[in-house]
Amino acid sequence: MASTHRPSTDSANTALTPLPQGERLFGWRDHAALWLSLGVGLLVMQIGAYLVPAMGAQAALGVIVFGSVLGAGLLGWTAKIGCDSGLSSAGLMHATYGSSFARLPVLLNIVQLIGWTTFELVVMRDGTVAIARQSGSFTGALWPLLATLLWGGVLLALLSGSMVKLVRKFIGRYGLPLVIASLLWLSWQFLAKADAQGLSALWNRPGAGGMSTLSALDLVIAMPVSWLPLVADFARHGRDGNSALRGTWLGYALANIWCYALGVLVAITTPSTDLVAALLLAQGGLLALGLILIDEVDNAYGDLYSGSVAGHSLKPGWSVRRWGMLLAVLCTALALVLPMHSLEPFLLMLSSVFVPLYGVILARLAGHTDPVLLVTQRKVNRSAVAIWLLGIACYHLCAQLTPSLGAALPTLVLTFALARITRARPARLIAAA
Repeated sequence: MASTHRPSTDSANTALTPLPQGERLFGWRDHAALWLSLGVGLLVMQIGAYLVPAMGAQAALGVIVFGSVLGAGLLGWTAKIGCDSGLSSAGLMHATYGSSFARLPVLLNIVQLIGWTTFELVVMRDGTVAIARQSGSFTGALWPLLATLLWGGVLLALLSGSMVKLVRKFIGRYGLPLVIASLLWLSWQFLAKADAQGLSALWNRPGAGGMSTLSALDLVIAMPVSWLPLVADFARHGRDGNSALRGTWLGYALANIWCYALGVLVAITTPSTDLVAALLLAQGGLLALGLILIDEVDNAYGDLYSGSVAGHSLKPGWSVRRWGMLLAVLCTALALVLPMHSLEPFLLMLSSVFVPLYGVILARLAGHTDPVLLVTQRKVNRSAVAIWLLGIACYHLCAQLTPSLGAALPTLVLTFALARITRARPARLIAAA
């Protein structure tokens, strides 16, 4: 049950106080629908395609399943903490790292959400232009500009409404069934292509090497980890923590496994290095790609909504809606001028910051009776900060010195263990409060 305690010093800051019970409407199906929808995307399929031919299809699928279940489990665990406490992601950071120092990871989160939203706008723009040019027209240089402005306008329109209504009335009822239908169709088409090429031979083809199992696992975990700083912003709208955990875990794991596996399937059956072009070549691919492209909007929306909550925590005088509109305009402008196609280093760089950040948050807040009491307890939690910084260093050292062992799992285990061992006892916390 969420705490009713509200820090008096931040009574106007809704990002750092528990969400009222009357505003908490999500059941497990809402959580599952939201995270299944957020987990689907062309970006995820493209990362799946990176796994082959370095790995064989069997090895790639094993890594995808294990990494997705593990990564989605971390999301679900964080969702439970956010739902039980009623705190946003920024609130969890304040409770863990201190009210002054937490501004740094909150700011880093805003920066990475701006990056993700800008990238999503580029993906939507490129996909839209690719679909439009199938007719042989829309070849002028002006069309990418117009497509970017179109999707930026859609995001502005969505941000002017209610997030809860969008999830419950549109995504769950209409958007998600259409996206699932498109995934089923594409899976059927590329499985048929694999069968025609010799399914058994493709399934048993060995990898060419160049990527170890653990480094591939890092790449799979990178996607769910990138959502860790957002999950509590949505989970706090849930009615109870256990349903938030189950729905988030199930929804995201299913989406991640499906999209990564579809990316692998496309890569092993189609020689093209352009995923969008390969999807368009499939029978009915134009319609299916269009539906998936529309679904990309909720990814960008999710980034902007969470970024606006984080921005509100830093400057509560601006409403969440005002922050969202400002960030949407900024990201649209950036999408017009920035090259956003260098993907893998961007993902792994984000992991180096947020894997240890949430290793500490999970260790310190999981099982805590009332994390809200910690939000304003101290300005800087030195032990949490030290462990986080150590975790970032560990991540980069592992990537440089032992790349075959991966970096995400060793860093997560180290930071979680250290933060759990050094966690203050409840009696001390109560006395300090």
